Amino acid sequence: MPHANNQKRSTIPPRSHRGDKQSHPSGPERLQKVLAAAGIASRRQCERLILEGRVEVDQRVVTKLGTKVDLDTESVHVDGVPLVRSQTVYYMINKPKGVVCTHRDPSGRTRIIDLVPDETARMFSVGRLDRESEGLILLTNDGGLAQQLAHPRYGIEKTYHVQVAGLTDREVLRRLREGVQLAEGKVAVAAVRMKRTYKQSTILEIKLREGKNREIRRMLASLGHKVQRLKRVGLGPLTLGKLPQGESRVLQHSELVAIQNMVAGGVQSKSARRGKPGKKDGKSAVGKKSSKFGKQSPHNKKKAKTRPSRSKKS
Repeated sequence: MPHANNQKRSTIPPRSHRGDKQSHPSGPERLQKVLAAAGIASRRQCERLILEGRVEVDQRVVTKLGTKVDLDTESVHVDGVPLVRSQTVYYMINKPKGVVCTHRDPSGRTRIIDLVPDETARMFSVGRLDRESEGLILLTNDGGLAQQLAHPRYGIEKTYHVQVAGLTDREVLRRLREGVQLAEGKVAVAAVRMKRTYKQSTILEIKLREGKNREIRRMLASLGHKVQRLKRVGLGPLTLGKLPQGESRVLQHSELVAIQNMVAGGVQSKSARRGKPGKKDGKSAVGKKSSKFGKQSPHNKKKAKTRPSRSKKS
């Protein structure tokens, strides 16, 4: 049987024995989901591997998306390499300034994945930070959860402590809340407050629900305040706490459950927002409209009663 052996062979990560592990559910699952859960690539990239004929199930090439497999009873190969079901791991990292979030860096700079012990597992970073920024980064081989946490539609709130040059005032905070015009359009923060002031600088606490490239830096620069230091201290229910800079730690089980519940809640609230407004909303809108004109006088009411109605033509 022909096979794409001439293509670059995938590196299949071994079973991880570190970190907060979570067993994969038994029973048939979609093939691309199984591949992503094993850390091969993102789910979309795994779909491409299937379509390219690089995946075998029980020694037969599978090119149909949505094919279900059970690793307990079936064998899966990618580019001829057997798939080993790995267990998911979750790390929180306090990224120092100067570390890059890319997986490959030709310049040889320290990467975020260099700060975790599972060097052989394929990790996905959640909530990237630019080289000059620091703070909380989540690394995991759970591709599905990583994609959900990073996608703007789930509205995962990220908290930053930002030190800016100069003293900010209420007008700056108002502009940040209402939105600042950038090249890609108008962007606004979810929340902002002054945390501390110094003689020549201010520390702001800023919360975002979606992040564009260097968004906070560009927003503040447009308002005349250069960012001196930017540190992420929260990602949804996760907080950086006292984790030393450059160190990593395994997520606690309670933290993982909190993240999963948050994502599930975000999906439910999004579905609710798609629904039509209820009767209660409609009544309140009508009430506001009538109150604008005040109560009808008895004279007007009388006229309304004696006004003849127009009969419909038959």
